[in-house]
Amino acid sequence: MVPIAVSSSRPDPAPLDAAAIVAALRRLKLVEPNAEVRAAPLPGGVSSDIWLVELGTRRLCVKRALPRLKVAQLWEAPVERNRYEWDWLETVARFLPDAVPPLVARDEVGNLFVMEYLEPAHHPVWKELLRRGEADTNVAAEVGRRLATIHRSTAGDARLRRQFATDAAFYAIRLEPYLIATGNAHPDLAPILQSLAETCATTRLCLVHGDVSPKNILIGPRGPIFLDAECAWYGDPTFDLAFCLKHLLLKCLWTPRAAAGFLACYDALVGHYLEGVAWEGRATLEARAARLLPGLFLARVDGKSPVEYVTDENQKNRVRRVAREFLLAPSDRLSAIRARWAQEIGL
Repeated sequence: MVPIAVSSSRPDPAPLDAAAIVAALRRLKLVEPNAEVRAAPLPGGVSSDIWLVELGTRRLCVKRALPRLKVAQLWEAPVERNRYEWDWLETVARFLPDAVPPLVARDEVGNLFVMEYLEPAHHPVWKELLRRGEADTNVAAEVGRRLATIHRSTAGDARLRRQFATDAAFYAIRLEPYLIATGNAHPDLAPILQSLAETCATTRLCLVHGDVSPKNILIGPRGPIFLDAECAWYGDPTFDLAFCLKHLLLKCLWTPRAAAGFLACYDALVGHYLEGVAWEGRATLEARAARLLPGLFLARVDGKSPVEYVTDENQKNRVRRVAREFLLAPSDRLSAIRARWAQEIGL
């Protein structure tokens, strides 16, 4: 189906509920006035309301960004990111359609959009596969390949740079809660983390997803599918790379029996991503990513959004120890961080 949109400058102040969803579907002419609509919230949303909608045999997913994220610390972000997420998905669909969910419609009146619902039985979440210890290097390699394709295909595009000039939103939902907030917990590292944030914020090379996490990647029959691009920004591609890699390191604490496999996935993702880098020197990009990675790694225990599965203080200290080492004495190689982490966890 060709995506459609309804335009309005008036946001919908009402909470997202079944009535609001039905009203949006009617505006978009996706449902007849008297047709039966079944709608239920889906679990797991931290930054958005996400609903499953059933129209007869058709199943859709409706998403709207929240002004305040559902985390322990105060974390607010502009709801306009809903529009930028749609724009990111629509942009990537033009050259890599298998890497995004099928889009249906966007409703600017309700500040939400609609996608086809992808059945979990055929599109498992990568995070769940990793939790079960399924460390498939082919999956990781394809994530790296597709991520590089997205970055390469959008590099140097002046139109996209103007369209995704979301610097303020990216700072609010990525740089401040991850790097700046972590500096508050580690005052001696605050200048380093501030410098990393400034470097990232001023590097504008290509279209960035901003939340490349295993929880936001489905593994479908045609390969990885990227979800939740509400942090979309025209900026530094190393944020996407480093953001995903720190998850593979952390999963070693979650499912220790598969730690060696997770590190092999790390290697596969790095290798296939770097093979696709053509917009700047590979060594230059890798060095920038290797400097950013320990900051994001530390943020997942001491920033505004700590991972839910690292709760043991000894495990947190392992993360802190390795992250601090590389923040204080940076490496230009991502393999050096992986090797030191392997040593830390006894591999």
